[in-house]
Parts: sequence; C-alpha cells; structure tokens
Amino acid sequence: MGNSHISTHGLPEMVAGLVRGVRPGRTVRSVVAPGWMFLDERATDAPSVELLRGGGWSHVVLQAQKYSSSGMFEYSTDGALALIRTARAVNAVPVLFPEWPRRGVAETSTIYDLHASIAQREPACVAPVGQAWDLALARQPSLVLHAADGNHSAPAGAFLAAVIIAATIANVSPDVFAPLDGIDVDPQLQAQLRAIAAETVLVYRPRRHCPNDP
Repeated sequence: MGNSHISTHGLPEMVAGLVRGVRPGRTVRSVVAPGWMFLDERATDAPSVELLRGGGWSHVVLQAQKYSSSGMFEYSTDGALALIRTARAVNAVPVLFPEWPRRGVAETSTIYDLHASIAQREPACVAPVGQAWDLALARQPSLVLHAADGNHSAPAGAFLAAVIIAATIANVSPDVFAPLDGIDVDPQLQAQLRAIAAETVLVYRPRRHCPNDP
C-alpha cells in the first residue's frame, strides 16, 4: 500500500521474486492496493480497507506516511496506526516502508525516526531503506539511485529498496538472495547492492519493533 514511490520499476514484483527465491515450495505473490495514496487516505479508502480485511496476507507493506519536508509541520500518524491494527487483525505482519531521502537532502533519520515512532505505538517491522541508500551512495557516489526528479527511484534504487523490504519480510540477510532476471540492474550491481543491504540491516535491524513475528 503506497503511492508513486512503489509504482515504478516493478518494486513490488522484485520483492516477491526475492522472497520466492528463499522460500522454495511456497507460493509467493504480491498485490498492490489500488491508486496512489498517503496512509491517512488509504485508511479511509473503502477498496483498500476491503482488500486488507479480506485477509490471506502474510505481510502488508505500508508506504506513504506524510512527513514535513521543511520540519515546520506535524502530520497525523493515525492512518498508519489504523492500518497496522487492521493488518494484525487478519494475522498479517505489518512492514513500514520509510522512503529513501531526496537527492541532496539529509532527511533519512527524520523519515526513519517517524516510522519507528509509529512502530513503538503499534508493533510493526521497519525497513531501513533510507540508510541503505545513504550507505550505497557514500561507498559509490556515482551510483544512480534517484530518477531525474531527485525524488523517485531509478532502477538500481528500486532494487535496493526491494532487497531491504524482502529481507525484512523473509527475516534473512540480504546477501542470501539470488540475482533477479529480467530487471534493469545487471547482476554485478545487484550483488554490490545486496552486500550494502546486508551491512545496513546489521546496524538498523528491521525487526527491532516486531521481534516475535513470523
């Protein structure tokens, strides 16, 4: 469940493909909730709520919590909290997806800490996507993770986010994932990004706020 940040480069399908690779014999599929919405809108959107309440999900990924890019405003987290509770009611593990920072803007901690504060109120996993992006760019400044607008992802950025989210769902180190075929990220770069993700989750543990979930 999210907005335009999950709609490009097949990010949900990459997550499913990565999880499928480490769960042989299991059926793995991803379903994207209709439309682009912030979480406060999603929590009151009838088709989205009906889809979530229909159950059958092992995990529900929640992206698009509003935050103040200027730091001057505070947005409600009630929608995110409600969606987490609904996910729990149908025995799904909620996974919060803090967005990567905009290009040139030091906002990773702000975004991540906001999501961690939500998980402290209603237990949820928190995927350290922004920290992985920061580490990747610190190691290789020439990497193209952002799209031209400096906000959305390029294919490599979407892949790195997918690796972090898949590792959060499957509760494995990202370096165990096999390369994905048919995506616009070559196998060598995939391996480099998986290694970056593996370092990231050692420090920013995705299941810190959901340690007992399957």
